[in-house]
Amino acid sequence: MFIISLTYQVPLEKVDAVIPEHVAYLNEQYAKGHFILSGRKEPRTGGVIISTMSDLNKLNDILAQDPFHIEGLASYEVTEIVPTKASEKLEFLV
Repeated sequence: MFIISLTYQVPLEKVDAVIPEHVAYLNEQYAKGHFILSGRKEPRTGGVIISTMSDLNKLNDILAQDPFHIEGLASYEVTEIVPTKASEKLEFLV
């Protein structure tokens, strides 16, 4: 499992222009079961994605398809996490 932290590298006006393509990309990754949660950071400096993928190389290939990455709008920090405890609702992740 991975936590992906995106940090915008350009003004929000440029980010906003690519939001529809980014959302389509996210929808595709959700449909494939690669992502389980995503959202904006507050303040709006980037976003966070949680992925249940187990292969970092495959995840990096998928992240390279993000329009934010293709257009150079965001940098990505990927952190692997090995869940060991969860609430009852999230036990399926452990």
